[in-house]
Amino acid sequence: MHLSFYIPISLCCELPAPVKMADRPVPLAEKRLMDVKLGELGSWLGGRDFTPNGIISAFRRGHDRYYNKYINVRKGGIGGVAMLLAGYVALSYLWEYDHIKHDRWRKYH
Repeated sequence: MHLSFYIPISLCCELPAPVKMADRPVPLAEKRLMDVKLGELGSWLGGRDFTPNGIISAFRRGHDRYYNKYINVRKGGIGGVAMLLAGYVALSYLWEYDHIKHDRWRKYH
């Protein structure tokens, strides 16, 4: 009598997990601000493009990232527009703070 047993390959001989190689180090000029260490901040700022075209392209990239993350989504809500509106309100309050401060009613003056 011949009995044969079926043992799945996944149980009898497991393959070792593939070895992950470390990511290549990213050059300092290509790092984002949040990835830069405090000691590297001066070198990172020195590598930025502060020409008018560089500043315009930085604003354009920021606008594109914001638009694609919060506005141009499949199931969008009011969150992205509300964040933009809250930022506008806070910024306009900061700009007008001196004027608002002098218009307050003062109790003892």
